[in-house]
Order: sequence, then structure tokens, then C-alpha cells
Amino acid sequence: ATVTAVYKQWIPNTNFETSSNWDGSRVPCARDVVHFEKNKVVSVFVTSPHVLTDMYLPLNGEFVLASGAAFAAFDGSWDPGCDSGATVRFANAEHNSWFNPMLWQAVSPVGELESSGQIFSVDEERVPCQHDDVIFQPETSFRVNIDSSQQVIPLRSISVMGQEFSSPEAWAGYLRGPSAPLQFHGNGTLQVTGTGCPDKSGCACGNTLDGHRICTALRRSLGGQCPPAACRSPLQPLGHCCRVCGATISLDFTPDFDLQQYRDRVVQTLLSQPRYTGVRMAMSKVRKAQTFLGLIPRSSTPLIQIVLIDDGAGAQTGTTAEQLAAAIMEDIAQHGEGLGISQGKMEVATGSTFSGQVGSHTLRRVTAGTVLGLLFGLLFLGGILLLYRKGKLRSLPRLPALRVPQPWHRAEEPVSPEPASDKGFDNPMFYVEPPDSYPGEETPQEMAPKDHQVFYVNPLYDAGKMET
Repeated sequence: ATVTAVYKQWIPNTNFETSSNWDGSRVPCARDVVHFEKNKVVSVFVTSPHVLTDMYLPLNGEFVLASGAAFAAFDGSWDPGCDSGATVRFANAEHNSWFNPMLWQAVSPVGELESSGQIFSVDEERVPCQHDDVIFQPETSFRVNIDSSQQVIPLRSISVMGQEFSSPEAWAGYLRGPSAPLQFHGNGTLQVTGTGCPDKSGCACGNTLDGHRICTALRRSLGGQCPPAACRSPLQPLGHCCRVCGATISLDFTPDFDLQQYRDRVVQTLLSQPRYTGVRMAMSKVRKAQTFLGLIPRSSTPLIQIVLIDDGAGAQTGTTAEQLAAAIMEDIAQHGEGLGISQGKMEVATGSTFSGQVGSHTLRRVTAGTVLGLLFGLLFLGGILLLYRKGKLRSLPRLPALRVPQPWHRAEEPVSPEPASDKGFDNPMFYVEPPDSYPGEETPQEMAPKDHQVFYVNPLYDAGKMET
């Protein structure tokens, strides 16, 4: 089974009849002079006839005329609503970025907007993902900046002017045509693969490399920064630009897990209950970065992330989302093994609590921390054994760097090691050497014969410090 395709529709257009495409937010009328910037590349779709006084065209652009669309010169007759002529300029569409999540909307396969209101996507997934279908609305023109940190931006299919391109060959043919360079600009390359997500447990979106572009564009749309969260220590979901109040659940899964079926289960049995009205949920596969010793990037681990937020205010912020998260965790405790869930962890942040892990459920799983601790322990013991067998461990205390001479010891000669005939035994944790000769100090005779004395020097103890 494969995961159901997701359709993402581009919102802006460069149509002649769209009032927001003109300064003053009005479509030019008969007495106006239309002005397109000379050096701005543009593709403009025209749906109806227009009478104009004059029009300055760009050096590189196109007008796509629908049936019945045309331009005619103004003959000076009266035009109601257009008494005073003005110069009307076409807006600059160069800044419309592919990675701006505010410029995309999720639609159903038939092109209708999703209306449930309870399902949302984290910000990286609001932009088309690697297995999504992209729609540019029929009878619209557009211009989009596809600057990217990826060499190619993979997609399942792209629909332009009502024509769907779902194979690499068909899309390559369109890119060689005259319109594509006017519609797409930037250093990125759109690649149509024709393939959806092949894994029933879901596929990661694939926009992580451009996450900074997504968040920069989103924050700019929000006035430069994320709005303040209404809870203490808000949560930071993976793939999301702003911190949130509510709850997050991270699921480890087995090959039996089916993302679409599990999402439907949560929606139908829990989210749809009246008690959870006002809660919104995002559920998807994400990749969590793994590091070595918490510093060195090592790899990434796939997991299922559930984000729950609600419309509560004040001390009630996030409390309904927390209740739903607790219900999900209870369901996992009872049925997780049959659903292909091996572990679930929940974190919450509400208007009346600090965020933190407040619940977990594990099935047939040894924690990575335990394995890592055992591994380091074995490596440490093996290293000590190796050094001891090579005879290097007992020579470590002789290194000058390990001894800090005191001022009153500077004139003393180094202590000579015990002759090879010494019959004492070696302890790998201590260094064996004869004692310094201190006046008035007697050697315990019971320890060894006079000419075969064995003493133990503790590396953390300096006899000189006891001298007065």
C-alpha cells in the first residue's frame, strides 16, 4: 500500500484582471496608461477585452490571451468609473518564493480546498514535498522563484494551464518551451518523478535543507518574528518554524505500521469527539537528527510525529490538546503492538504547566542510552586491559607532566627505579618505586626485607605536601 498523494496549489497569479497585481489595487481602465517594468520578466494571462490609452511592455515577457480576450486603443469616449487617467504599474512578482508556506494551500484530489479545519501541516510540509502533486490553477499565469539549497526539487507531478505532467520526459519537454523560463526562475530545478511515497509508514517531506528559507519567508509574513507563545517553555516540533503550546507525541514504529490507517483511526475514534473540539492535529513521518556525544552529526532516525494544538486561552492554553494526547497514549498502551507502534513519548506545554516529558510507553525495545552506556563501558575496560598488557599503563605516572614539582623540591634528584631483581608484584592501578629518604623516618620492617622493600605511590597523593 502507498500513502495517499497530497495536492499543493500555488496561490498567487500574474493575471491581468487580478486587482492585487496592480499598484493602487485596481485593474487599469480606458483612460489609464499601463506600465510594465522594462527589465522585469513576466507572463500575464488575460481573460477579457481591455481598452487602454497606452501600454508600455517589458523586453522579455508574454501575454496569454483566453478566448475573447483582446486589447484596443481608447477612442476618447466616456468610460464610467474612469474619469481621471493615471499611470498604473504592474506589481513585481520576483519575490514570490517557492519555499514560502504562505503561498501554498492543500487541496483535495478534485481541486477543492480541505475544509475539515482540524488537520494541519508543520511548516516544512506546507510547501510541496518530494512525493506531492503541484497544481498551478488553470487559466492563470504565474512567476515563482525556485532558489533552493537542493540541486533538484523532486515532485510527483505538476499541473500547468490545466495540463498535468507526471513523467520526467513530459516535464523536460515543457521546460524546453517558451513559457517555462518566464514562469520559473532561480537556481533550483524542478524534477517530476511520477512516483508517490512507496512506504506505507509514510515518507519524510524532504524540505529540511530549505527549512531556513521556509522559516525566513514565514517570519517575514508574520512581521519579522514568531508570535509569542501563551505558555511557559513552549514546544518546538520538528519541521515547524515557531514554538507551540499543546502536546507532541513521538512514535517509534515497526514494519507493520500504516500511517494512513493510523491517522484515520485517531481522527475517527478520538479527534472527532465533541470533547476535543478546537484541537488541531498534524501527523507525519519526520527525521530526527542523531549526534555522537551530543555534538557531532551522525545520522537521522525516522519517527512519526504528532503535534496537537488547541484554541484555548490563558491558563487553558493547550489543556484540551494535552487531554487528547493522553488519550492517544492510552490507546497506544492498549493497542500499540497491533498497530505497529513500538514506543510512544509525549511532551506537553500548557498555560498552567512547564513543558516536559510527561508520559511514555515502550514495547519490546531496549533504550539506545543503555546500549550506548554498555558499549562505552566495554571500550573503556578493553582499553585499560590493552594498555596493561603492553606495559604502558604502569609507566604513565613517570611522565613529568603528571608531577608538579614544589619549590622546595627543585634541587632534589629524580628517584631511581627499583632494581629489576625486586620481587614485589605489579598492580596496574599503582606505580611501584622505592621511597624517598626522609630523616627520622623508619621503614616498616614487616612489609619486606630491608633490601627488598615494596611501596605503593598513589598518583593523587604527594608526600611533599605533608612535609613541614
